[in-house]
Formats: sequence, C-alpha cells, structure tokens
Amino acid sequence: MLIVGHDDVRTLLDGREKEVLELVADAYRLHDEGRTSLPHSVFLRFPGDDRNRVIGLPAFLGGDDTVAGMKWIASFPGNVTRGIDRASASIVLNSMADGRPEAFMEASVISARRTGASAALAAGLLTEAAGGEAPQGMGLLGLGPINLEVLRFCAARLPSLREALVYDLDPGRAEEFRARAKSVAPGVEVSVADDVSQAVGTYGLVSLATTAGTPHMDLSAFRADATVLHVSLRDLTVEAVLGAQNVVDDTDHVCRERTSLHLAEEATGKREFVGAEIGALLRGTSGFRREPGRRTVFSPFGLGVLDLALARWVRDRAAEEGLGVRVEGFLPGPVVATA
Repeated sequence: MLIVGHDDVRTLLDGREKEVLELVADAYRLHDEGRTSLPHSVFLRFPGDDRNRVIGLPAFLGGDDTVAGMKWIASFPGNVTRGIDRASASIVLNSMADGRPEAFMEASVISARRTGASAALAAGLLTEAAGGEAPQGMGLLGLGPINLEVLRFCAARLPSLREALVYDLDPGRAEEFRARAKSVAPGVEVSVADDVSQAVGTYGLVSLATTAGTPHMDLSAFRADATVLHVSLRDLTVEAVLGAQNVVDDTDHVCRERTSLHLAEEATGKREFVGAEIGALLRGTSGFRREPGRRTVFSPFGLGVLDLALARWVRDRAAEEGLGVRVEGFLPGPVVATA
C-alpha cells in the first residue's frame, strides 16, 4: 500500500496547473462519452447537526488507464474559527486487476485543485462563447481555499486576467486572501471590495464559493452578460437560476441535496433550465449558444472522476519520484492451501 501525505501531494501538484486543467478536461470528456461509472455521492449527516457532514464519492474513470476509488471528504465549517481548514479529505484507489486497495492519500489539495480547475475550464469556455474581449478581471465572493484555487486556475486558463476584486464577510479573511493571492496568481492585482455589490458587479466573470446552506442571492447586482461560477451551489435563488442560462457538470448529480438547481427543479417539475453539461461543451457536441445580454451560470456538483484523475496522476508521480511511504503487510498475503 502506497500512502501519500499532504506535503508530498502538494509538492507534486505545485506548478502543474496546465497538467491539472488537462486532466480535469479529459475526465469530463470521458464522462460525457459514457466511459465512467459515477454513483450518487453519499452524504453522512449527524442527528441534531445541520452544519457538519462527511461525503463519500465513489467513482470509476475509464479510458486508456482505468482507475477506481473513492474520496471521503468532511466539511466542518466551525473548523475555520479553530484555525484549521473547513474541509479534510482522503482518497483510496483500488487496483483494477484484483480490486485491492493500492494507494491511500491525503486529498484536500486534490479536491480543492480539481474544483478550481473545473471552474476555470468553464470560465474559459463560457467567456469565449460570449465573444468580445477576453476577461481582464474577475470578482470572487467567499475567500476560503476554494476561491483561492479558482483564482489560481483562472489565471492559468485566462492569460488576459490582470485584476481581481474580492469580498468576504470577515475583513481579516479578505486581507489574508489578498496576501496569499500574490503567490498563487502573481500576475493578478487583487483588491478588496467595499461591499458585495462591488465584488459581483464590477467584472463580467464572478466566482461564488461561500459556505451558504440556503439561497440568499439573486443576480440583479451582476452585469447583464456575466459568467457566474456558482461553485458553492446554494447561493442563488430559484428565480436567479431560472432567469439564467445554466451549465452544469452532471444534471442528475447537481439536482440533488437542496442545491439551488435542485430547488429550481422542485419549483418547476422539470430540468429544462439546464442548457448544457461541460463535457459536451468540451467535446463540441452540446449545441449550446450564449444569448446576448443574458447571464450564464456554471454550477458544478463536483464529480468523483475528477478526484480520481488527479489521484492517479499523483500516485504515478509519487512512485516515480520515491515520495510517500510504502507500507508492507497492510493487506493479507496469498491464501495458503491446506491439506
């Protein structure tokens, strides 16, 4: 069993934004081609506790180098006040030869970076589909690790990006984010917005990554042609969703667990408000066209195949570079026949 800890995972992924973007894009294409297996995520919640949860994401990713496994990710928002990250995660990979677990790794970096890369891919596709000039700036609302990765990968995917306007309810988090952004996206000048409206209304590209559990925001403060990366899934009202063009990663997955899109489906009894899935956009088979003067929202549920794509890459690089710890005797040995 190969065990890869947090520091080694980060070392392997740092500076690999282009590779991560391509890994995520390839996983989306394979998913759209029907070459994945992706059961619904399992949500473990606790009696009398509405905030904390643990989610299991089992998946199989096909293609030339198949991989199966599961991410187990906990979200405990109160961790932030304790000085530790809200989310913690691990991934187990299983052998496709005999099904035995063959690698176990800390996955918070993998999870955050596949999320940032997913949002950046959508930002590139949807801003290009809108025509006009490439985006020079973006707004970010909610300044935790996820939006830091969104900024990292948007800067890699959109070379035109030069400015970012950020906002968080906690001014200290906003200043900390601005300081950290210098190393994540050194070519982007980050400023702290005075209020929410300024953060979401100044630029045509906006990322929402808050910890909101219920919808609280419409799109009236956003530009009429805005591209909105609705990464947190529960910020937008039903009316905002129905008034926008909507792109998702997987319609069946995202219309669950009281997301804004799930609530929109409950309100209308249908899913016709979803215009396209990102895998089809990447493959050029969606037929999706942006309507001038109408906002477009990308709402990614977060697919386990993306985690597997990055985890497989980390596993292979760790083995090549001698990183991680190989534990002998973790699994039982061969069965010995007895007379």
